[in-house]
Amino acid sequence: MNQQHCCHHDHQGHDHHGHEHKPVEPAAVPATLAAAGQWTCPMHPEVLRNGPGLCPICGMALEPVLPSADDQEDPEFVDMRRRFRWAIALTLPVFFLGMAEMFPGRPLDMLVSPDKLRWLQLLLSSVVVLWAGWPFFERGWQSLVNRSPNMFTLIAMGVGVAWLYSVVAVLVPGWFPHAFRGHGGHVEVYFEAAAMIVWLVLLGQVLELGARSRTGAAIRALLGLAPKTARRIDADGNEQDVELAEVQVGDRLRVRPGEKVPTDGAVVDGVSYVDESMVSGESMPMMKSAGDPVIGGTINATGSLIMRAERVGSDTLLSQIVHMVAIAQRSRAPIQRLADVVSSWFVPAVVVVAILTALAWGSIGPEPRLAYAIVNAVAVLIIACPCALGLATPMSIMVAAGRGATEGVLFKNAEAIEVLRQVDTLIVDKTGTLTEGKPRLTFVKATGDIDENEMLRLAASLERASEHPLAAAIVRGVEARGIKPADVTSFDSLTGKGVSGLVDGRQVAVGNRHMLLESAGNVGALEALAETRRGEGETVMYVSIDKRAAGLIGVSDPVKESTPEAIKALHAEGLRIVMLTGDSKTTAAAVARKLGIDEVIAEVLPQEKAATVRKFRGEGRIVAMAGDGINDAPALAEAQVGIAMGSGTDVAMQSAGITLVKGDLRGITRARRLSNATMKNIRQNLFFAFVYNALGVPIAAGILYPFTGMLLSPMLAAAAMSMSSVSVIANALRLRRAKI
Repeated sequence: MNQQHCCHHDHQGHDHHGHEHKPVEPAAVPATLAAAGQWTCPMHPEVLRNGPGLCPICGMALEPVLPSADDQEDPEFVDMRRRFRWAIALTLPVFFLGMAEMFPGRPLDMLVSPDKLRWLQLLLSSVVVLWAGWPFFERGWQSLVNRSPNMFTLIAMGVGVAWLYSVVAVLVPGWFPHAFRGHGGHVEVYFEAAAMIVWLVLLGQVLELGARSRTGAAIRALLGLAPKTARRIDADGNEQDVELAEVQVGDRLRVRPGEKVPTDGAVVDGVSYVDESMVSGESMPMMKSAGDPVIGGTINATGSLIMRAERVGSDTLLSQIVHMVAIAQRSRAPIQRLADVVSSWFVPAVVVVAILTALAWGSIGPEPRLAYAIVNAVAVLIIACPCALGLATPMSIMVAAGRGATEGVLFKNAEAIEVLRQVDTLIVDKTGTLTEGKPRLTFVKATGDIDENEMLRLAASLERASEHPLAAAIVRGVEARGIKPADVTSFDSLTGKGVSGLVDGRQVAVGNRHMLLESAGNVGALEALAETRRGEGETVMYVSIDKRAAGLIGVSDPVKESTPEAIKALHAEGLRIVMLTGDSKTTAAAVARKLGIDEVIAEVLPQEKAATVRKFRGEGRIVAMAGDGINDAPALAEAQVGIAMGSGTDVAMQSAGITLVKGDLRGITRARRLSNATMKNIRQNLFFAFVYNALGVPIAAGILYPFTGMLLSPMLAAAAMSMSSVSVIANALRLRRAKI
């Protein structure tokens, strides 16, 4: 609002009405979706590209930051599935031929010589390795070029060593000494192992990509909410269906029963119930009539509505929700640092272990020693791929962010998901957070010989010059009584006291006790009555006319229907709840008593709210702050977790880590339960990944061979590696069904 309309604060933190200042934010135009059209890596969200490609760090294919509403298949998924089908068709005969010598009587030897069987294996396996498995070699090479060894480094090395060794054994067997020869004097070949590894890794990739695509289901569902067209009403009253992109701010649109609301706006005419469940998580349809806001993408249930478009395109709430969910899904939780540190050392360590395995088997293993050395080294390289470790945290975060969006809880980043479960103190703003933020005129008391309606007319005439919510509440209340305000001259706003001016030639002042003392000289019996009304939770304003005390006006902001239930649920979660407000102590205490709030800090200036949050943090508390106004933004940013009401200002939402779309504090309980479920899920994933590698690598190296004679073949190592990644993803997807 303009500077001349701003309310002034006194030293106690009130404005001239004795109420916490809630400025009206000018219409904001959020930035367009910067993420649109960009591609990123699920394991390394800091990598952003303007199109598809490979992650330079881990080698995984990049995927769109914002999935398409059309739910088109991922091109990488299509490509990997095609390679997988060809690989299985060619690998089965290679496997059969490789195992032929183990069949009783070796029946194939009577049809084809062993040398020709080897050449056939070479031909078929080469197609599998060099074509079906080519992406793995390409990514493995890129990992070396980028000096970022990853899972594809190990796969490429393992498959490459097994296949090249076998090719040389077929082409120039004379190069190999006796130590490489097995029964019958032949050099052992491992074409079936190389082909099976490629096939199993491709199987893991197909399963992983399919599962990863489901993590974007929440965003695609949100994107699918937006209708394709809108029914626009022109100046002559004619109606025409137009593309949604053609809708402009200010257009009048008709929403018929069963249709989706095309964009954000306000109802101009009509009454209906609107289902807002997908956006807000609220299951009950909300009644909408003239003046009520409507959200694009929600469903009009019964009646016909005419609405005015107020936000279109990327400025709509739905677009902002999609953007926030996408960013949250790609952010990194602090717990991810542990996996990052381990992964950075893991691949080099595995290569060292594989070399040591080869040396040990080559020097002290059974004959043919060098063949055993190569097979076991390959098994170590394959089973130790750190894909499961890298996916453990990002997959859970992606699923949790999507699940939260469907419940009306938007996480700005992964850190908010992780920290929320640790919060022990919740600081809440009063107006717009605990209360509806829509004050109403609830009490009028005139003194002396002036009529109540006349006092209200004069006071409302003065308050029309102010844009404060309390002033607006008085004006609305007066107009509802059929009283018409008059024009004002010599309007003045006095800092920390109130407003004054001339109305119909009479000197009128409205404000706090200080204003009345200055204008009328005494308060008289009004003070006791004012304190009584404050005890009822009302904000009280004094009125003086012609320098005489004329009466009191009481305005109250009703507590949201959901607030008592939310406070009870938050207490059950073990949270200490503190109300922080600029209201008078008496009014704040009355609200706190009604709701059972643990602590009240009243008469606080907006700039002091952040200092209060710092004070609690300095006491060692983990603090969450919930608010909805511009003046709450510094405190939201100062808290470990800022929680903004979706019904509040854009500035508050940008400063917060969590936004409750419906502005309902019960969403904090849902968000906290989701935080607990997510961190439990991440710990499970990390445990699976660490234990898998801790057990798998030694077994692949042959540590059990001296005791049991058991070795882990490269094929089984590849199967185990693929299944470990799939198990991590499957576990993360369980969050979609978690009870919150």
